Amino acid sequence: MRLTRYTKPYINVMMIIRVLGWLLFIESFFMLIPLVTAFIYGEEEYSSFLWGIGISVAAGLTMTLLRPRSRDMGKRDAILLTSSVWVVFSLFGTIPFIFSGVHSSFTNAFFESMSGFTTTGLSIFPSLDGIPHSILIWRCVMQWIGGLGIILFTLAVLPTLNSQGGIQLFNAEVTGITHDKLRPRVSSTAKGLWMVYIVLTIALIGFLLPSEMDIFDAVCYGLSTMSTGGFAINDAGIGQWDSVYIKIVFTVFMFMGGVNFGLLFQAAHGHMKPLRLNDALKWYFRMLVTAAAVLAACIIYTGNAQSLADVTVTPLFQAVSLSSSTGLTEPGFNLWGPLAQFVFLCLIFIGACAGSTSGGAKVDRLIVVLRNMRNEFFRIMHPNAVVTVRVNGKGTSSGLVQKAVNFFLLYIFVIIISGLLLVCMGLPLADSFFSVLEAISNAGLGVNIEGVPTDYNAYPEAGKYLLTLVMLAGRLELYTVLLLFTSVYWKK
Repeated sequence: MRLTRYTKPYINVMMIIRVLGWLLFIESFFMLIPLVTAFIYGEEEYSSFLWGIGISVAAGLTMTLLRPRSRDMGKRDAILLTSSVWVVFSLFGTIPFIFSGVHSSFTNAFFESMSGFTTTGLSIFPSLDGIPHSILIWRCVMQWIGGLGIILFTLAVLPTLNSQGGIQLFNAEVTGITHDKLRPRVSSTAKGLWMVYIVLTIALIGFLLPSEMDIFDAVCYGLSTMSTGGFAINDAGIGQWDSVYIKIVFTVFMFMGGVNFGLLFQAAHGHMKPLRLNDALKWYFRMLVTAAAVLAACIIYTGNAQSLADVTVTPLFQAVSLSSSTGLTEPGFNLWGPLAQFVFLCLIFIGACAGSTSGGAKVDRLIVVLRNMRNEFFRIMHPNAVVTVRVNGKGTSSGLVQKAVNFFLLYIFVIIISGLLLVCMGLPLADSFFSVLEAISNAGLGVNIEGVPTDYNAYPEAGKYLLTLVMLAGRLELYTVLLLFTSVYWKK
């Protein structure tokens, strides 16, 4: 008998499905939180979450029973798995929405679910008043799970993936132009980052409890704010409390949500030097201070300054909220004038630091692109000079510079194409492009740039699915998702 040597398929579909099954167990575990909430408040929606848990566990069990001939996963597998898991989580996350009847269609439920897991914060609900507590907290739990990354959480709780393409999965999901491991093993890095994330979330909830918020409000806003998702639990948002203390607490933790969690991890272990030397953090801080100063001037010029907090806390809160892609808005921000609106657009587009829970193009890439632009002007006058883009005191490779420039071009290209598609579907020009900018930057304000609430129910179904794709692409830094639509990925 002639023995043939087994060769691993170029895409290990069986192993991908098996890992997705493990992940569904994790999602079903998190559904216990809204299930308990439903019992506490005596809501009938508990049955919706029982169905959600049951279906997720059954599907997960079926998928994990598969026995792939190889458990190894390469770059192709990691890219497909990373994109797939966000879609699968969003699909199963719709079950409570559908069984409870809070959404009228699968499309609306899927839009809400994808918006939650990608921490975008765009909502299909016309009003949040009267929505059950269990549904409200499920939306916030989805954002918290997606804040630091589903795959990253899996690497933390399933160390076996460390030897099965863990580094490939880590690179496919963790945002940024560089991926620095903090520990020798990827699982240790994931655990460290998630521990920082959990501690900050608990601390935020602890600071909110002494305020006018009750326990439910504090937990929901703690989950959605630390993840820089920004889902509200009422129509008034944080305006319901009109508290300077709450705004200050939110501002501090939204700012930390926009900082590279690798730096926060190192700071937590007493290594402060990386914080002092990090260019992106310096630029992030200066950008926010400058934006807040401009917004304060706009508030004074338009006659909206009624107190000292209106020109200190309020503009800084709004600047940090938009830059970190949290999307919490100050009531009346649309009255600050056109210059303020221009600042809003810039903050949403740029975002915060790479390696954070925020969206946007990232400050890190902006630094590389601007310094490379400066070098190009220098080369025109000095053709024989050898110059390099320096970041954090070190030279940057030409390949990394090219990646940053290409990302900016692709980012703008996706906004233009997607915006034009929405216009072709019959939506207004300004609303189309602003909706796409919100989606790709994962910064759902729930209103347009003029402060008018956006009715996503009025969007055609094709438009809703387009925005969900843009949300996912923005959350996974474009390439991980868009690569699946190219022939180069599928060719051996």
